[in-house]
Amino acid sequence: MSGQPAPAPVPDRQPLDETAAASISAYAAEQRAKVDVLASVLEDIAEHGYPAAESGVLREEARGAHLERLADGQLSRRAA
Repeated sequence: MSGQPAPAPVPDRQPLDETAAASISAYAAEQRAKVDVLASVLEDIAEHGYPAAESGVLREEARGAHLERLADGQLSRRAA
């Protein structure tokens, strides 16, 4: 989970049925995974910087390649 404490129950909330709650939880997990990928890309840029212009590698290509490596890693972990 996110590591943050769950908010205290609010008295005027309507409980969700199991299907709706599962759907929302799945969506939250997907969004969290996307944010984790973005954070990883930003950390990589912060640690290694962008490729030098002289290398001929476009920033967009470098970013895309990094995202592909991350996605491949995530797919490998999910399959295991």
